[in-house]
Amino acid sequence: MSTALRVGVAGLGTVGAATVQLLAGQNAMLAARAGRLIEVTAVSARDRRKNRGADLSQMTWCDDARELAALDDVDVVVELIGGADGIARDLVEAALAAGKHVVTANKALLAHHSTALAARAEAAERVLAYEAAVAGGIPIIKAQRDGLAANRVLRLHGILNGTCNYILTVMRETGRDFHDVLEEAQRLGYAEADPAFDVDGIDAAHKLAILASLAFGRAVDFDNVHVEGIRHISPIDLAYAEELGYRIKLLGIAEDGADGVTQRVHPSMVAKTSPIAQVDGVFNAVAVEGDAVGATLFQGRGAGAGPTASAVVADLVDIATGRGAPVFGVPASALLAAQPAPMDRHRSAYYVRLMVTDRPGVLAEITAVFRDHHVSLEAVVQRARDPHGPVPLVFTTHETEEAAMAQSLARIAGFDFSLEPPRMIRIEAF
Repeated sequence: MSTALRVGVAGLGTVGAATVQLLAGQNAMLAARAGRLIEVTAVSARDRRKNRGADLSQMTWCDDARELAALDDVDVVVELIGGADGIARDLVEAALAAGKHVVTANKALLAHHSTALAARAEAAERVLAYEAAVAGGIPIIKAQRDGLAANRVLRLHGILNGTCNYILTVMRETGRDFHDVLEEAQRLGYAEADPAFDVDGIDAAHKLAILASLAFGRAVDFDNVHVEGIRHISPIDLAYAEELGYRIKLLGIAEDGADGVTQRVHPSMVAKTSPIAQVDGVFNAVAVEGDAVGATLFQGRGAGAGPTASAVVADLVDIATGRGAPVFGVPASALLAAQPAPMDRHRSAYYVRLMVTDRPGVLAEITAVFRDHHVSLEAVVQRARDPHGPVPLVFTTHETEEAAMAQSLARIAGFDFSLEPPRMIRIEAF
């Protein structure tokens, strides 16, 4: 058997500890599959005293993770620290400069710096692997880069954040409001103490930017991802969606069209009969449409210690066997420049909910605004009148341009009968 692949792990949180445990527990099986041993020789974390569920006594301990890059007995640095900059970025750059391969689960780092990091890795003839950075245990990076290599990807969409999917699922099933379910998700460990990256869509946007670059052969362009979160979704919207035949999901959607690359993360209504609508709880799913293969769907756990460690170790096996590929499927120098499509040119159908004062003429004024902006209405839903409170008015539209919807809703929001900001959700046809 060949010389062992020696691994340094930076970050021994839930994923880092699970990675060390998985490598130790599956040692013989992994050696058979990789043709050589894969062994952890060095680690770095802030607290030496914490029990990580594995024997670390024979490993070199680095108080500063950046020291891993200089160790002679480390061939691969596994970066599980997180964050777009700081120590994580310093470590990855230093490891590549020292001629070491890198495996990372850091989607923020990749969303902001991966084009430059890919060029560094290729110049050093080293692997930069990141299966664990997107969709946890779902092997979507290898599937897209390798399994679908014969295809030109036309479009992809997916549920890329399990926290949001869990919250929307529980809200739909129980009728509870967003803040109540978020607190439950935090107690269960599905949401962070500061949940902003998840519920405001940033985490999903990081992942979408990576997937879009891989799909379309363009430089990563996180700055031009349109991002909306789920804080404004209410039980009433979920109930109306069910009545109209839809489910609400936070989706990441990317498409390379005539106007450029569309990258958007936002709540979407999808038909209840569509495959993506059936993905509930903490699960993720990614649908990729290729010109030869057609529609494909990948589903599984998008986060958690075990699934993410599984993806990290899969990358290590690839490195151990000598399997490697350009970071984004083509050399970094061959990546096309980013070409963002303007969001105001986007076209789709829309769901709109208004809360209005119940008085004569309100509906006529609203429909006149839509008429003036060439927005064609498909349906209007109005419940029984409540003379003592606001009345919800729900509209669905035919396909129209985003700019026309934005202008319409801005005018409607200015009327004195409009009691809260209009709620708009795009309706996606998958």
